[in-house]
Amino acid sequence: MNKQHIGKPMARVEDARLTTGQGSFIEDMNPLPNIHHAAILRSPYPHARIKAIRTEQAEQMPGVKGIVTGKDVAELTHPFPVGVTAPVKYYSLAVDKVRYVGEPVAVVVAKNRYLAEDALEHIEVEYEPLPAVVDIETSLLPDSPILHDEVSSNIANHRTFSYGDPDKAFREAELVVKHKFMFPKYSATPVETYGVIAHYQSSSDSLTIWSNFHGPFTLQSVMAAALRINSNQLRIMIPKDVGGSYGIKSGVYPYMVLMGVVSKKVGLPVKWIEDRQEHLMASSSGTDRVTWIEAAVKQDGTVTGLRMKMVDSVGAYVRAPEPACLYRTHSNSTGAYRIEHLAMETIAVMTNKSPTGLIRGYGGQQMYFPLERIMHMVAKKLGLDPAEVLRRNLIAKEEFPYQTPSGGIYDSGDYRQAFEKLMSIAKYEEFRKRQAKARQEGRYLGIGLACIVEPSGSNMGYITVALTPEERGRSLPKSGCAEGATVSIDPMGGISVRISTAPTGQGHETVSAQIVGDVLGVDPRTVKVIAEMDTLTSPWSVASGSYSSRFGPIGSSAVYQAAGKVREKLLWIAADQLGRTPDELIMEAGKVVVRDDPSKQISLKRLVGSAHWNPQGLPTGTEPGIHETAFYTIPTAMPPDENDLINGSATYGFVADAVTVEVDPATGDVQILDYFTIHDAGVLLNPLIADGQIMGGLAHGLGGALYEELAYDKNGQFLAGSFMDYLCPTATEIPKVTIAHIETPSPLTPLGAKGLGEGNTMSAPVVIANAVADALSPYDVTIDTLPLSPNRIWSWIQQAKSKETLKEEELV
Repeated sequence: MNKQHIGKPMARVEDARLTTGQGSFIEDMNPLPNIHHAAILRSPYPHARIKAIRTEQAEQMPGVKGIVTGKDVAELTHPFPVGVTAPVKYYSLAVDKVRYVGEPVAVVVAKNRYLAEDALEHIEVEYEPLPAVVDIETSLLPDSPILHDEVSSNIANHRTFSYGDPDKAFREAELVVKHKFMFPKYSATPVETYGVIAHYQSSSDSLTIWSNFHGPFTLQSVMAAALRINSNQLRIMIPKDVGGSYGIKSGVYPYMVLMGVVSKKVGLPVKWIEDRQEHLMASSSGTDRVTWIEAAVKQDGTVTGLRMKMVDSVGAYVRAPEPACLYRTHSNSTGAYRIEHLAMETIAVMTNKSPTGLIRGYGGQQMYFPLERIMHMVAKKLGLDPAEVLRRNLIAKEEFPYQTPSGGIYDSGDYRQAFEKLMSIAKYEEFRKRQAKARQEGRYLGIGLACIVEPSGSNMGYITVALTPEERGRSLPKSGCAEGATVSIDPMGGISVRISTAPTGQGHETVSAQIVGDVLGVDPRTVKVIAEMDTLTSPWSVASGSYSSRFGPIGSSAVYQAAGKVREKLLWIAADQLGRTPDELIMEAGKVVVRDDPSKQISLKRLVGSAHWNPQGLPTGTEPGIHETAFYTIPTAMPPDENDLINGSATYGFVADAVTVEVDPATGDVQILDYFTIHDAGVLLNPLIADGQIMGGLAHGLGGALYEELAYDKNGQFLAGSFMDYLCPTATEIPKVTIAHIETPSPLTPLGAKGLGEGNTMSAPVVIANAVADALSPYDVTIDTLPLSPNRIWSWIQQAKSKETLKEEELV
């Protein structure tokens, strides 16, 4: 295959319709006549019993067609299946209790949204308030308020792991560095909120749902189970345009089930579009986490062992696919470092906050914050430069493929080359000199570093690490990361591709066209890519969807393989017509040519015509038509073994970041001076799109570092219900960014590609924290929580000054 388009910065084909207002989003869709509109009544209490719901007055209002409550949902659905053994019952509407502010309590269906919203005000709910718990550590206590009586505690999942010999590593350690870190609950805030259209057909007892749900499609089985129907009675359709997700739109599925129940109950097709307040209060988010971490260290800075206790708040319910945030990075828990011994304790607790789920980088930012902070704390304890400590611990090029203590198989990489390239473009030593001079002038400059491994293409088996080997043994083993794609050519030569990756702005259409263009020797702009998802007609599997940066290693490979099948068939037909063997032919510029005699050739259109118009003239055993489907997975994506070893992702990229900041101690304000980031994602399929994804991930990580937190007060009241209170970075807050790449092709994917786009979401919070800590080192401030708001930094500085004053007074 001649790579004329793969690896080139081709502009996105999606942008033409998006920039001209011709996109097709869920709000634009009206696929049925007589669609009515739904509005949701939500709980104002974080924890309360529902004593009564009185809907009579609302039901009599003009235009109201029906009201659905938790009683209806309990009668018509099962609780959602969950991936843990704790008997947590979660329905799409609150049944007996509400457990977080914003939990759905009732749904009104009316002729339009205005009438539905008006009717909500006339529903009377009698609540019995109960004590709430929002703090992670408090939720673990035996006397803490219990959210689910049938569980008897707030712990939804609890496991311990030991790899290598961590006890020995800590016995022999020359230094032990330990600390507790807290990572906040924050969101993704895509431009487009959740949207659902549901239509129940009584004649077939089937349900069609249109939604901007992006997968993973393992949740289709979760929905079908809750709805008490067979999977082929639940048709899910996703528009070709989704206004951003960053993981969060996997969390729309409870509303898909809810609107399905509503449509069945009222006998009408129903449409619901979430507003921004609903989205912030009750959609989904990443987990907040408390991590206790210890590092066993030698005097030269080599880290030999880690102990980590990680406790995630999954919110009021452990909602599938949780506890994914807790285990997604299990295989790469030692990051980019050659650390041989590892002990982990993992706990998922329930609190009176909104339920959590997938979010860009899920689990990665929570894991790398303590890991990369502790590496810098090791350097400080030993009086070493952090750059030197990182260098001494990075996995060497000759060690790849490298197996981590917990079972991850890093497929390829040259971490040290990438790191040295970072040092060069960031002019690290030169900045250290600037920093020293600035401190003499009373200015506080700092530089932070972070080296992370970016997993991509989740192995579906990783989530089963939440279960013990004995518990896993009672069901079918789960593994793999399969994705499907179909390439077809119509009788007139038009090439189309159907993908099932449910893109949300990542350019899958463009890259798919580039791949097919190269494989079949045609202009990518003549290839039509169909990105709409339909579970009844699209090629898909449980792993399908848009998450875990899986298009690069998995989705693109499925497209490549499907196109390869078409190519093989066309070459076979051409070989018969030209009197040659397929390996004597090449496919280029819309034709098939004899390699050693270019005068003998046949057009692609004529070959396709033979398959459609003259099937009797095809070679013996050749089926008519050109329509090929391929499914791709990675052979190393195996189920976890009896020792809890799991290779949780298909491929592993590398990101090295350096950021420089200046902190104003009088105000606590942080100014980012420069941001440098080096990526190794294997072979880049489209560098232009890759850099756009890096910028998006960086902006998301920047928000988690400096601005964003879904905050609650101690009583469980939500404090961040609008963009006045939930602060997101805008274009003016994005710093100067320098992006560079190295490419170490993955040996596991046919194009050598890995995933990309989540790395800086994982690295930005900690690299900025490291830079701020470096800037404030004269104050001896320890940064162990985010976001780094000015008031928080100012308070730390004041506390440090107070301690210094006390020391001086003691000396006097």
